[in-house]
Amino acid sequence: MTPISIAFLPLTDSAVLVAAREKGFAAEQDIDLNLVRSTSWATLRDRLVYGQVQAAHMLAPLAIGVTLGLSQHRVALAAPFKLSVNGNALTMSTAFAAALDPDLPRRIDDPVAAAHDFAAAIGLHFRKPIIGVVHRFSSHALMLRYWLAYAGVDPDRDLTLRVLPPSLMVEAMRNGDIDGFIAGAPWASVATAEGIGEMVAGGARIWQRGVEKVLAFRTQWMESEPDLVDRLLRALSRAAAWCDESGNHAELAELLADRRYVAQPAERIMPALSGTVIPRLGEPAITVPDWLLFHREAAGFPWRSQALWIYSQFVRWKMIEPSPQAERLAADIYRRALGNAGVPMPGASMKLEGALGAPLAVGAHQGALTLGPDRFFDGLVFDPHHVEAYLAELASDRG
Repeated sequence: MTPISIAFLPLTDSAVLVAAREKGFAAEQDIDLNLVRSTSWATLRDRLVYGQVQAAHMLAPLAIGVTLGLSQHRVALAAPFKLSVNGNALTMSTAFAAALDPDLPRRIDDPVAAAHDFAAAIGLHFRKPIIGVVHRFSSHALMLRYWLAYAGVDPDRDLTLRVLPPSLMVEAMRNGDIDGFIAGAPWASVATAEGIGEMVAGGARIWQRGVEKVLAFRTQWMESEPDLVDRLLRALSRAAAWCDESGNHAELAELLADRRYVAQPAERIMPALSGTVIPRLGEPAITVPDWLLFHREAAGFPWRSQALWIYSQFVRWKMIEPSPQAERLAADIYRRALGNAGVPMPGASMKLEGALGAPLAVGAHQGALTLGPDRFFDGLVFDPHHVEAYLAELASDRG
């Protein structure tokens, strides 16, 4: 078998990689899959950039940031496969959450009202709120900024955003070092189970089909190993389909609970998988069926339009100066879709992001394919062919 090493962080959305190894999908493709547990996104990034691993479970914006030279050493990365869609949550301390709407289902289901509620609560808190983010270039941080800016919050002026590894968020909140955090599962569930935090917003309600983690390669290595990459992507696609089956969730939670992977109890991992999250200790679960997706609705497909939305947010928050070259490089990271796997994939590489309010059948290379609703909570639509106009609309609407 061909050995390949992939770095990952202990998160529920590493599920596809864990299933590929533990359920034999990688072995079926004659791949000896070695999963390398990392403690922070910076460590994981460096392992990939400097060739200690061949691929990585990576934050989608981080892959773009590395390619654009915004995150340490500049290296061209490619992301031919998405490992997950949605899955993160904003969790605030019980002290901060006391100033928010006490109706928990309404809080999660109405992100417009929740954003305004949060904006008002900032002035009532005893200090400028300190919110943990897993990396500056993370979907979580960009989504937090997007959501709060809608309500007039300037994240750089009104908040302190502190970078911490996901696995340290709960401890930091328990110690009072942060007032909340936005991170992937299972850490919101861990915080609520301990009674130290409450879920305030879910990523799946801010952007219904928000890109989360990708499988990233160094472009040079990926292009030198086309057969191995194809075999790996076939294995991961089949693993993702297995992970999305509700009948497999209990077994998947047990696999992830292993100390080699997430190292948290299965009951803390299960909520995100099942879409039944408990926003506050002792309260009934709230059902959000699309809380975390792995396979259905072409979840693994690398939409170039989503890469360009990320680029637009880099420009918006002055993380990069706009340029045609940077825009092209961002889009080109998502440039090689899954092939020869017998899986229906979209016939186009770009779409209007946020335009679907209901499931829609679309053209596919093989078989039938239905895309799910992908609305942004504020109703705006991102046209990847008109990034500058989109940014001007944001500036006009929100000042």
